[in-house]
Amino acid sequence: MERIALIDIGSNTIRLVIFEYNRMIGLNEIQNIKTPARLSQYLTDDQQMTDEGIDVLTDTLKSFKKVSDKYKVDALYPIATAAIRQSANQDVILQRVKDAIDVDIQIVPEEDEAYYGYYAVTHTTSVPDGVTVDIGGGSTEITLFKDKKLIHAHSFPFGVVTLKRKFFNGEPHNDKNSIKKMEKFLSEQFKSLDWIQDQDIPLVGIGGSARNVARIHQSNLSYPIAGVHGYTMDKKDIQKVYDMIRKSSRDDLTNLDGLSQDRVDIILPAVSVFKTLYEEIDATQFTFSRKGLREGYVMSELSKTYKDEFDSKKVRQDALFHLANEYKIESKGAEQRVRLAEMLFNQLHDLGKLKVSDNLKELFLKGAYLYYLGSFIDADSSSQHTFYIISNSSINGFTHKNRVTLALLASFKNKTLLKFYSHEIGWFDSKEIDEIQALGGIIKFVNAMNVSNINSVSQLDLQPAKKKGFNLFVHYKGEPVAEEYQANRQKKHIERILKEDMNITFTKTL
Repeated sequence: MERIALIDIGSNTIRLVIFEYNRMIGLNEIQNIKTPARLSQYLTDDQQMTDEGIDVLTDTLKSFKKVSDKYKVDALYPIATAAIRQSANQDVILQRVKDAIDVDIQIVPEEDEAYYGYYAVTHTTSVPDGVTVDIGGGSTEITLFKDKKLIHAHSFPFGVVTLKRKFFNGEPHNDKNSIKKMEKFLSEQFKSLDWIQDQDIPLVGIGGSARNVARIHQSNLSYPIAGVHGYTMDKKDIQKVYDMIRKSSRDDLTNLDGLSQDRVDIILPAVSVFKTLYEEIDATQFTFSRKGLREGYVMSELSKTYKDEFDSKKVRQDALFHLANEYKIESKGAEQRVRLAEMLFNQLHDLGKLKVSDNLKELFLKGAYLYYLGSFIDADSSSQHTFYIISNSSINGFTHKNRVTLALLASFKNKTLLKFYSHEIGWFDSKEIDEIQALGGIIKFVNAMNVSNINSVSQLDLQPAKKKGFNLFVHYKGEPVAEEYQANRQKKHIERILKEDMNITFTKTL
């Protein structure tokens, strides 16, 4: 177990995030606090940071260092981006902080800031090709990646704070003339990058401004599950949020669900950046990564020691491995459940009784592994806990609908609960519910085949009976303690798929 503290010194906010890393449960955030320091407002016209700005920085770092010390972190990384990077008196700032609190600030170069955002996105989402955008207070980083490989990166020397100062200059946040001038400027800036034009791939938003846009949209929809990681919007959705903000008074914005109070005056420049960039790249969707610069930096540092830990090609696999370990799923029993589930699925498929998409089959097998993980909290209500945990956890590599599908499969108990859960979400049609019920029934049935958790069943052989119905021959080694009784109780789930009766015969293998 390692604890790592990272202080992200941005142009708009300074944030302390403390991570805990364990190879079994992965990288997890255990503390996250911020202060809206707005350091870029302390830069003079000749890019000198004022003494007042340096004092704000020093006082904040002093407080955050005390918090880190109480958490007994193994490493502390104070990293700075645009506000200090663009300061002409950078050396003075670093030395005053060093003298005051004995902390060495690392300046993150523009290309590295873009790289860390790209690294986080490609290692925590399943998006293979995309353009990332991370708008801070004083800079905007954009990257292009294909097949999860970085192709281009660029940092623009403007962010939400500098755009507000440059174009609004005391005018209201929704001043029409200011918005028009800003968006003309943004379009010219983005057109200067020929490698982002007409890409026809997803735009991936990183950072606090992007998260606020997603949360505003979710609040407007009364979105049924938690989290923005993997959330997706289209062009009309962005326009809707943009119009909502543009037409709102400042007082209205202070009460807008999903919008942080410290972003009320800078959210419109952020949405303008996203809207303009979306149009320039002809994006297919606007998706969100909760993981950005901070996570990318920490993961890349950890990968120097744990070289096999972060694999962009195994994002889903690693995320579910960590989730299973966090909730103490017994791996051998889970692997047996997956093996039997796949065996029975393939035989039902070959008999023409079951046909689903490759994506749904993959989710089915992962659901078999995670089946009833909520029993870690309470065995009597494990279905309910399982559904809630999976559907509301930010699981890397999963879209929100896939995450809920996984939750429905891993929590399957009966048709009534399935319909209750799916009705609360409201995303599934009757065909999808029927498919999930069939696959959930298989998981519940094969779980009964190993209820004693001794992995005695070695083979399942499903065959049509001579006259009518089907025979399932269960081959086992050792003694199936309660499997025969439980399998006969749960065989109705397979009979529903077969639309015929099924007889089960247990046969000992020598």
